[in-house]
Amino acid sequence: MSNPFVQIVEPLDPKQPLKKFFNLSKLKDARYARLPFSIRILLEAAIRNCDEFLVKKADVENILNWKVVQHKNVEVPFKPARVILQDFTGVPAVVDFAAMRDAVKKLGGDPEKINPICPADLVIDHSIQVDFNRRSDSLQKNQDLEFERNKERFEFLKWGSQAFKNMRIIPPGSGIIHQVNLEYLARVVMDQDGYYYPDSVVGTDSHTTMIDGLGVLGWGVGGIEAEAVMLGQPISMVLPEVVGYKLLGRPQPLVTSTDIVLTITKHLRQVGVVGKFVEFFGPGVAQLSIADRATIANMCPEYGATAAFFPVDDISIVYLIQTGRDKEKVMCTKKYLEAVGMLRDFKNSSQDPDFTQVVELDLHTVVPCCSGPKRPQDKVAVSDMKKDFETCLGAKQGFKGFQIAPDQHNSIVKFNFEGCDFELAHGSVVIAAITSCTNTSNPSVMLGAGLLAKKAVEAGLTVKPYVKTSLSPGSGVVTYYLRESGVMSYLSQLGFDVVGYGCMTCIGNSGPLPEPVVQAITQGDLVAVGVLSGNRNFEGRVHPNTRANYLASPPLVIAYAIAGTIRIDFEKECLGTNALGKKIFLKDIWPTRNEIQAVERQFVIPGMFKEVYQKIETVNESWNALEAPSDKLYTWNPKSTYIKSPPFFDGLTLALQTPKTIEDAYVLLNFGDSVTTDHISPAGNIARNSPAARYLTSRGLTPREFNSYGSRRGNDAVMARGTFANIRLVNKFIDKQGPQTVHFPSGETLDIFDAAERYKQAGHPLIVLAGKEYGAGSSRDWAAKGPFLLGVKAVLAESYERIHRSNLVGMGVIPLQYLPGEDAGTLGLTGRERYTIVIPEKLKPQMNVQIKLDTGKTFHAIMRFDTDVELTYFHNGGILNYMIRKMAS
Repeated sequence: MSNPFVQIVEPLDPKQPLKKFFNLSKLKDARYARLPFSIRILLEAAIRNCDEFLVKKADVENILNWKVVQHKNVEVPFKPARVILQDFTGVPAVVDFAAMRDAVKKLGGDPEKINPICPADLVIDHSIQVDFNRRSDSLQKNQDLEFERNKERFEFLKWGSQAFKNMRIIPPGSGIIHQVNLEYLARVVMDQDGYYYPDSVVGTDSHTTMIDGLGVLGWGVGGIEAEAVMLGQPISMVLPEVVGYKLLGRPQPLVTSTDIVLTITKHLRQVGVVGKFVEFFGPGVAQLSIADRATIANMCPEYGATAAFFPVDDISIVYLIQTGRDKEKVMCTKKYLEAVGMLRDFKNSSQDPDFTQVVELDLHTVVPCCSGPKRPQDKVAVSDMKKDFETCLGAKQGFKGFQIAPDQHNSIVKFNFEGCDFELAHGSVVIAAITSCTNTSNPSVMLGAGLLAKKAVEAGLTVKPYVKTSLSPGSGVVTYYLRESGVMSYLSQLGFDVVGYGCMTCIGNSGPLPEPVVQAITQGDLVAVGVLSGNRNFEGRVHPNTRANYLASPPLVIAYAIAGTIRIDFEKECLGTNALGKKIFLKDIWPTRNEIQAVERQFVIPGMFKEVYQKIETVNESWNALEAPSDKLYTWNPKSTYIKSPPFFDGLTLALQTPKTIEDAYVLLNFGDSVTTDHISPAGNIARNSPAARYLTSRGLTPREFNSYGSRRGNDAVMARGTFANIRLVNKFIDKQGPQTVHFPSGETLDIFDAAERYKQAGHPLIVLAGKEYGAGSSRDWAAKGPFLLGVKAVLAESYERIHRSNLVGMGVIPLQYLPGEDAGTLGLTGRERYTIVIPEKLKPQMNVQIKLDTGKTFHAIMRFDTDVELTYFHNGGILNYMIRKMAS
């Protein structure tokens, strides 16, 4: 059927009649001008893709009627303009595509129908680790090791880029996915197939929201959902509420964008924005650069929203030119946005749309701060850091507690490092990393760190040699302007040499600590500290030996590295003394906003971006030299420990199976609140005593060759064994932290994988019990695939993180939610019962289902299939099974 809105199509420029757009202003509907700008993008996509099949005219009306419909849990389709992936999530996506081609062929279909329709970019940024630091050749050595470890994965990805159309690979060594997206990949307005329309993106990384800072609507989805989008399916989403976040005033001279985002993160966590869009407005927005806005949008997952949107304004247009985009295309972008009413003037309050609710922040009230020691929303003012950490030391084990006995608070362990004697104590900084897309994309904080380093070196300050310092920029542009501005040499003198272009420490690729440091930490049972300019600091994520981890701005990372401890009051205690014996305080070396802006204006120029990005796809010689097979069907190597055909589609037929009641399930694990995807499916090192290590050893590998869980996401045998393998896992069945559980039929305590295998061999289904925010953290499809392979049929939790719930649905695992006011405690559940979950023949979204226990007790829970489309996926056994049947038939 033709598009019913074809009458509003017209050329943007009469001189170019073949370049058209849907002119939303011609709808002549007063509701349009009152819509939040983020909702206008959903509306345009619905109108442009309206075919009365996947997208219906009724969907367009629902979006136009957002002010009324927003509270009614109405489902709408959304077809994003493009998809973005990183390699940790990209490898399993390409593995799934390769396996889906095999499955479609077995069912008699054309395997080449499994091919991206929606453009996809895959940026390789998650594989490099900080194995070498504090030396001038750290970058080259780390990159060499990256290729040595990941050659097989990279060859597979190169095959994928050739076998599948519409998929572009950005090679390793180019930068961090979200910074490359911001500086290079983002179009803001698409010019494709003869039409102009707003750029929008979904990504297999939760921090895809960073692009919202440029006015490109984007958010993270599960890898499974992204694969469906790539195959041309719309996202089925509940039309969201939109919280208007009004920014007023201007920041104080010593405040950084990091301080602002940590303040907003805590504030919005308190407001409660899970499942909602946040849209920024107000005169304070005009005080923020695009890099500042991107920093704020980046941490959207940490405050729980779906998107954190800054509409395009003139500052956005200037940024496009500054980053080397084609001026003629930028002018078309502006013309289009003006024509459809999507260009914002934040100082003009008459443009303010309707919002679900409005909250405010006066930027002048923001003070320098960090977040930690275990969660990004736990903001602590820098002035309170010492006191807060010392309180955490003795507090009960939890998000703000380590339960260290009072007589141990001042324990000191002496050790020798490189021939010199040192001491470690609780609060000693052992990792200091300038890392992560959150901050390395922002010239103001990066140059601020460089200027602070310059002043510190000139004052005679140093960093102790055992502190693992590192600098991992988000793109080559950062190195370029740090070098040109003259601050790079000072960063190097303090140990902050460039160690690689990738996420590195922020995702747990922090590499090993010096053995004497590890021994000292272990000997004293010390709460050692990592300080990083990242966005995630969940326990066990950054490094197994740093129990406390704080998020901080790049300048503060250096300051704490120099101090060597988190137990310092910068206002009262000095960082050190100079050659003349004068005490040097942080205030003496902290650069002002004016100093930073002067350097930024001089050295961050369009030519840098053009020079770096024009050769981004060809500059890596190691990548260019890789050879990949040219077959359209992948030839699986049975000897590979990286790439393996997954068992998800074994035995798949065209006929649907009727969902059955889950009978007498055992509880595999019993969790409390805030179990993250890092707990469920770790990305970091593979412990030598783990089931995954035993498997790899049986395949002839040595511990040096294990690599990380993240790098082995193309192998289900490793990932199933790595499910729930986080060493900091807290399972209520066990009285200590660790990846173990009780196998109830035998009463034995076993590694979780081993227990699950015993249950599976005996034919027993499994469930997981959890508290609030189950699945918080990174977008990680293996956090759903892994439990599925262990035999978990359902999860019963108080609440879910948005992306993780979607991933569970995508794998056919039932997300159940306690009724309001109920939880395991109020229902008296111990987890030692056996659970029968009654699945009715006729299902509907968010229906209540009955749960029967072997004790005779019964209760009800909400089955969190939120839309009819999700129920369709469930009936098919998951979204990928649905896509295979669709393509095969």
